[in-house]
Amino acid sequence: MKLVVEIVDAHDLMPRDGEGSASPFVEVDFGNQRSRTTTIPKNLNPVWNQKLLFNFDQAKNHHHQTIEVCVYHERRLIPSRTFLGRARIPCSAIVKKGEEVYQTFQLEKKRFFSSIKGEVGLKIYLSSETEQSSLAPSSSPPPPSNPPPSSKNITEPSSPAPSSTPSPPSSPPPSSKNKTKPSSPAPSSSLLPSRPPPSSKNRTLIHNPSISLPISEKPLSSISNISEVPVSNILYSSPSISQFAPIERSNSPVPEAESPAPEPDSPVPEAESPRSSAEEPKEEIKEPVEAQVEANQHIYRPQVFHQPAISFNKGPQGIPSTMHQVNPNSHPSPQDDYTLKEMDPQLGERWPGGGVYGGRGWMSGERFATTYDLVEQMYYLYVRVVKAKDLPPGVLTGSCDPYVEVKLGNYKGRTKHFEKKMNPEWNQVFAFAKDQIQSSNLEVFVKDKEMVGRDDYLGRVVFDMNEVPTRVPPDSPLAPQWYKLEDRRGGGKVRGDIMLAVWLGTQADEAFPEAWHSEAASVHGEGISSIRSKVYVSPKLWYLRVNVIEAQDIQPNDRSRAPEVFAKAQVGNQVLRTKICPTPTTNPLWNEDMIFVAAEPFEEQLVLTVEDRVHPSKDDVLGRISMPLTVFEKRLDHRPVHSTWFNLERFGFGVLEADRRRELKFSSRIHVRVCLEGGYHVLDESTMYISDQRPTARQLWKQPIGILEVGILGAQGLLPMKMKDSRGCTDAYCVARFGQKWVRTRTILDTFSPKWNEQYTWEVYDPCTVITLGIFDNCHLGGAENKHGGAAAAAAARDSRIGKVRIRLSSLESHRTYVHSYPLLVIQPTGLKKMGELQLAVRFTSLSLANMIYTYGHPLLPKMHYLHPLTVNQVDSLRYQAMNIVASRLGRAEPPLRKEVVEYMLDVDSHMWSMRRSKANFFRIMSLLSGVITMSRWFGNVCHWRNPITSVLVHILLLILIWYPELILPTVFLYMFLIGIWNYRFRPRHPPHMDPKLSWAEAVQPDELDEEFDTFPTSRSQDRVYMRYDRLRSVAGRIQTVVGDLATQGERFQSLLSWRDPRATSLFIMFSLCAALVLYMTPFRAVALVAGLYMLRHPRFRSKLPSMPNNFFKRLPPRTDSLL
Repeated sequence: MKLVVEIVDAHDLMPRDGEGSASPFVEVDFGNQRSRTTTIPKNLNPVWNQKLLFNFDQAKNHHHQTIEVCVYHERRLIPSRTFLGRARIPCSAIVKKGEEVYQTFQLEKKRFFSSIKGEVGLKIYLSSETEQSSLAPSSSPPPPSNPPPSSKNITEPSSPAPSSTPSPPSSPPPSSKNKTKPSSPAPSSSLLPSRPPPSSKNRTLIHNPSISLPISEKPLSSISNISEVPVSNILYSSPSISQFAPIERSNSPVPEAESPAPEPDSPVPEAESPRSSAEEPKEEIKEPVEAQVEANQHIYRPQVFHQPAISFNKGPQGIPSTMHQVNPNSHPSPQDDYTLKEMDPQLGERWPGGGVYGGRGWMSGERFATTYDLVEQMYYLYVRVVKAKDLPPGVLTGSCDPYVEVKLGNYKGRTKHFEKKMNPEWNQVFAFAKDQIQSSNLEVFVKDKEMVGRDDYLGRVVFDMNEVPTRVPPDSPLAPQWYKLEDRRGGGKVRGDIMLAVWLGTQADEAFPEAWHSEAASVHGEGISSIRSKVYVSPKLWYLRVNVIEAQDIQPNDRSRAPEVFAKAQVGNQVLRTKICPTPTTNPLWNEDMIFVAAEPFEEQLVLTVEDRVHPSKDDVLGRISMPLTVFEKRLDHRPVHSTWFNLERFGFGVLEADRRRELKFSSRIHVRVCLEGGYHVLDESTMYISDQRPTARQLWKQPIGILEVGILGAQGLLPMKMKDSRGCTDAYCVARFGQKWVRTRTILDTFSPKWNEQYTWEVYDPCTVITLGIFDNCHLGGAENKHGGAAAAAAARDSRIGKVRIRLSSLESHRTYVHSYPLLVIQPTGLKKMGELQLAVRFTSLSLANMIYTYGHPLLPKMHYLHPLTVNQVDSLRYQAMNIVASRLGRAEPPLRKEVVEYMLDVDSHMWSMRRSKANFFRIMSLLSGVITMSRWFGNVCHWRNPITSVLVHILLLILIWYPELILPTVFLYMFLIGIWNYRFRPRHPPHMDPKLSWAEAVQPDELDEEFDTFPTSRSQDRVYMRYDRLRSVAGRIQTVVGDLATQGERFQSLLSWRDPRATSLFIMFSLCAALVLYMTPFRAVALVAGLYMLRHPRFRSKLPSMPNNFFKRLPPRTDSLL
């Protein structure tokens, strides 16, 4: 891998040759490798366009390294050089080839008193190709053949790098997931898995190749003694007899690439309602599910728990009217059910010691750290069916259509069948939850599918559950073995072999995400993919700025009239147009900007048309051009880009092919300036709940300041969302969104208390961001919707919203784990309703306190939002377009993240009118002003001597501040410090959550809710719309009155010097003259003392009538008498 630093040019350099010029060259230093460009004589704005190549080892951590680019002036008479400036570029800004853009860097000083100015233009990227740049030989001497270790090697531009320069390894570098840097040799370091697991003390919070991690000095082979564990001791253990041996924590750090075992500190929690044969009849699993194996995403999911009993009442015509749980304790009273509840689950459990039941397990009593320290460990029996060989053919057909059926008690799973294949390969994994294991034997059958009648048995393999081994990462995957097929009745061996692997593991196993699960046996077909968990990445969004300048030689279809021309631009579904040129001419001038949203990879094209407004309802197209977005320049700052002329394709009605060829010889032209803006952050969500503030261009990203870890434990008390077999049910999954990363948990079927136990990690670039989590009901399981309406009904089904939770990262303390149950509160047409509770474990870890403080002092959005801000209408329109693009792209994933889910997570309807929200915002303002009102009341009480002691103390404080005015500001800041220290005792102990009182959701009127859920435009009756309009007029009338009163006071203040009232103005200016003379002659302390004592005078010296200044101000004339 090569690092390419392309030196493009420099601007406005400092003259250094004594003649007002300089002879500059550039030298680049990266990782003890140096290379330089040629010298441009006598030029303060040189242009090089030279590429410098450096060896770049991906196996090393370059996250904290920098590329130093120095500009020097070369002296000819005396062989030396003079420093002109330097620029340091962090390696985190390096992009791959094809993503590079031209960047300018301001030259920095090396010393404080240096005189430096100018900037250098660069392109920096990684290339896998061995490029040779044609550079002139360097004037500096070549490096010695054997340089000392401390010296730096200088790579000449025109010659290959010397032998001492580090070179890339001959073998391909390891991927970022498998990157390790052991401090001492480890025998098994090359076999480490790819998932980054933290230890109990030295925990790695996210697998980022750019973060250096502590490496274990202890070989992997010496971590634990390998033995066998009787699995039945774990499978059939009960809380009364299952006691785990004490496990000692290892003090040595865990290697980066290792994934340590789970760490149980207490017995495995029993399931809430484990399935039994009575609860799960055999008839329900007669139809096996075809499991589809997809790419492993390394996402781990938990098992499903049974739902509580549900009673369901039907209304007329079979419409469900009420659905509720039989257990009355599941929904307590609403007053105390809307609060946040703290939880104490058993997070980060560890595996039991192998010595409890004879010491036959694969693990000793040593503790293992786990990356799943924010969730509860869940145990599964895994069966991997790899392939079979030498299967016997059928008696009648002479061929074999084999498939495999895995049976454990009442649960059966089967692979897909192959037609006429004697050596099939399946490579499919089956997972059985621990609480669902009902048998001591695992049976694997190989069958031959028949078109008519029952399928033929080809053989089977039986495993004793007591002999199944356990496996915990970072152990390598269990190697499958060949097993000889046996007769169904135990009559000996038969023809054929099958390759299998059977082990016991947790949801941390890499086989878990794509495995067939026993609790999802009722889902089959396309529904299997819709229940799996996935990680999604939002598309990379750009702002496309189109500046339409002018057009030339526009020929209208009607030559007898001057054209009224305007330009129209279209990108996908986004259409914008300029104003009509005010002067009817064939050479119109507009110079208007139009901004669109585009997503990588760029699939749409920019279509520019020039049209003539013939009639208010008719526009003639005079020319058209279509261009791909990949041809336009990407810019990172506000520097202007070059404009371009494009020829328009002329077309019209009734133009023959021969005439068209003649017309194309002379075409109209349009002058435009188009660029892709990389310095903006494309907003696809409200700025109130923003989760990412980085600009589009990766080169402008800063280093992360922290890590966010979220453990999605489960939910409780969910309400029924749909009908299934004449009863209410819910198939819930959770979606979390932060930054560009979306996660979706697996769907837990038919339960109101799902347990996901999935943990996810995000990099945090700004603490003032919000993570959003929502719960939805999966309506695409391939079940009832396909039976009733077919594929069309399944496609039209929408996943139902259950509720969502927002957590602001700035309200979380660093390095603290918050484990709470969040109420899912939603506003429905019937009022406020609790849909259940979401159980989360959240931890925010700060990587650098200095970077955190640095972030708080910088703008919230990238600098382009302030240098060239967008209008409010543009922000709203572009946000809506960005949301549509994100929803469209995520809807094309597999499984898709559907549009209704994306819209709910992004709060697409937050801008709609709501009387409830208006009241809530009004009372938010009043709560802010309540502090000022309270202070004014307190000061009024002091002035009226309601509390004589307080009034005396205020007098003393006034005298001190007047005598020592320099103490005023220190006193104010000291007072704020003391208030903050006092309020520290009352700081929030829990993260904030949805507040129904703040949202004004408890006292909302039914008609106001109906108005909030009304469509736009309205779909309600005319009488109801009239009533709402009258109500809105009454509210607006009160607001109008308040605004008029404010305007009246301001106009009275203006009339002091405007001579609207000549007598009042004369009195005021004479008073101003007298006051100026008095204040010039009187010390300021005396004036302040007299004014303070007058304001704090005793009530005995006060009058109940208004003061003279107040009376004078009330008599000033406003402009209300001029209003119509």
